[in-house]
Amino acid sequence: MDGRTDILAIESSCDETAAAVVRNGQEVLSNVIYTQIKMHTLYGGVVPELASRKHIEKINFVVQKALDDAHMKLSDVDAVAVTYGPGLVGALLVGVAFAKSLAWASGKPLIGVHHIEGHISANYIEHPELEPPYLGLIVSGGHTHLVIVRDWAEFDILGRTVDDAAGEAFDKVARAIGLGYPGGPKIDAISKEGNPEAIHFPKAHVNKSEYDFSFSGLKSAVLNYLNHAEMTHETVNKADLAASFQKAVVDVLTEHTVHAAKEYNIRRVAMAGGVASNSALREGMQKACQAAGLSLYIPSPVLCTDNAAMIGAAAFHEFEAGRRSGWDLNAVPALRLGERA
Repeated sequence: MDGRTDILAIESSCDETAAAVVRNGQEVLSNVIYTQIKMHTLYGGVVPELASRKHIEKINFVVQKALDDAHMKLSDVDAVAVTYGPGLVGALLVGVAFAKSLAWASGKPLIGVHHIEGHISANYIEHPELEPPYLGLIVSGGHTHLVIVRDWAEFDILGRTVDDAAGEAFDKVARAIGLGYPGGPKIDAISKEGNPEAIHFPKAHVNKSEYDFSFSGLKSAVLNYLNHAEMTHETVNKADLAASFQKAVVDVLTEHTVHAAKEYNIRRVAMAGGVASNSALREGMQKACQAAGLSLYIPSPVLCTDNAAMIGAAAFHEFEAGRRSGWDLNAVPALRLGERA
């Protein structure tokens, strides 16, 4: 071996069928993403059964294109990696079964990767200088975690959402004000036309757990505002409402993160997950970290949303540590961060 480790990675945890070839956990040789957003928009959200069927239709094409774009054959890669949880069970199963087949047929090692670890590892692609320990904020459609990254695959969870994840709240509020799916990008876009100070929405704090998150109350406050406006025949400025809601989310995320960094004396913060592509959150976190003297790392938006390059980055450190998955690897839809199946 010439010091290069090339990993073919597959991601199918939700509604993106993705494959990538990543060298040494940092150099992306290819990154192919087939998104199902257009189909699920018709239903106002992801339909799990349809997502699974579309993965089956597209996975062979996506994986082959990833190899072609990297100018490689399956025999050229050193390992096959795949997301095995958390996520939609049917969607995960498609990727896991396909990856196991490839690894078995080619005689390559199989590496199961935790989806959230993948999001965190997206930072290593564009920020090779970032190494543990540091503070990580993971914000996505299904997860909101504040963690101390002790080592490449060792995490201390300081806080997590006790109800809706941040991305889930974005989707529900967007649906309530008639913006449709996917909610995050639509709220981000319309908020640029609104006044974030127009409406005061509550910022929830969880009793006896200063780093946990709760967005259900904020979502309810938005719904109550809309119901009151309807009963009193008031016109709702959607841009102001969206901007004010978004500000409440950003404020909570930044306040928790900066407070934790100060308490645990950590000078580096890394954001990850689909909501980390939100422009207001990126700007707000940048300002908050700068004011607190913290270094902030955020991947480009394409590496924040679900992709396979991040899975390849995470798999490299698993590979280097000698960890391999057996042929009994299965989808684990409720896999918790730090757990191994």
